[in-house]
Amino acid sequence: MSIQSLAKRSEQDGFTLIELMIVIAIVGSLVAVALPSYTNYTKRAKFAEVINATQAVRGAIDSCYQIGGAIASCDAVDDINVSILVGDTVEGTFVSTLAVTENTAVITATGTSDVDGATYILTPTAANNTLTWAVTGTCSATYGLC
Repeated sequence: MSIQSLAKRSEQDGFTLIELMIVIAIVGSLVAVALPSYTNYTKRAKFAEVINATQAVRGAIDSCYQIGGAIASCDAVDDINVSILVGDTVEGTFVSTLAVTENTAVITATGTSDVDGATYILTPTAANNTLTWAVTGTCSATYGLC
């Protein structure tokens, strides 16, 4: 066996320990940055169900206001013909409660613990025979949706 063949045999065939440690550190850093963003993204997607649950009630109140002309007459289940309000089961996995406040027709939807119990509040204001809806709630600070 010659010296040249021995020199060739001692060349590296794989990765060194330091190279593997660097790769693991890079992957760990990427996971540490991506995981909180992913968690927030999934909660925002779930909270969209809470927002959508208010739309049927909002449309019913709009219609009732156009017909009746007063917000105070559009705050009960019988007035707006929507069966998902207080006392009935709320359709949806991530909606805990959905209620309309008497005399003001403010719609308040609260999410389950999956969306940290965030609220979505729609407040109607009558002007020029139409309703303008202001959106508030804890969802603005938590999810940036309000």
